[in-house]
Amino acid sequence: MNLRNPTLKKAMLEALEKSLGIVTTACKTVGIDRSTHYEWMKNDPEYKKSVDSIEDMAIDFTESKLFQKIKGEDTACIIFYMKTKAKKLGYIEGRDITSGGEKLAPVQITVGTQEDAARLQQSVDKVTNDANN
Repeated sequence: MNLRNPTLKKAMLEALEKSLGIVTTACKTVGIDRSTHYEWMKNDPEYKKSVDSIEDMAIDFTESKLFQKIKGEDTACIIFYMKTKAKKLGYIEGRDITSGGEKLAPVQITVGTQEDAARLQQSVDKVTNDANN
């Protein structure tokens, strides 16, 4: 089999489109090894561009399915969308604390007494409340 054959690459692109970019499925359909596909990706910029376009199409398809679920009032899908697309509005699971764009070093705290633990808890609560307001 001539793996440089443009017809084979075209068949692979068609198979990728039909499988929504699932490489193993497309390779089995065309009868090539996965390594061939990745070699083409590495060495053929036009092939890679076409594959990237198919991946974008698969993302668009999946996103449209997500919106269908959201329109059907699927709570999990609504939460997922808000956590991934509405972070700037506060829909996040945690906070990324940075200093001038650099991550802060981990802090080690040693507590000796229950009074120390109570004071530490008050400090943590204050910082958490300040961060949430």
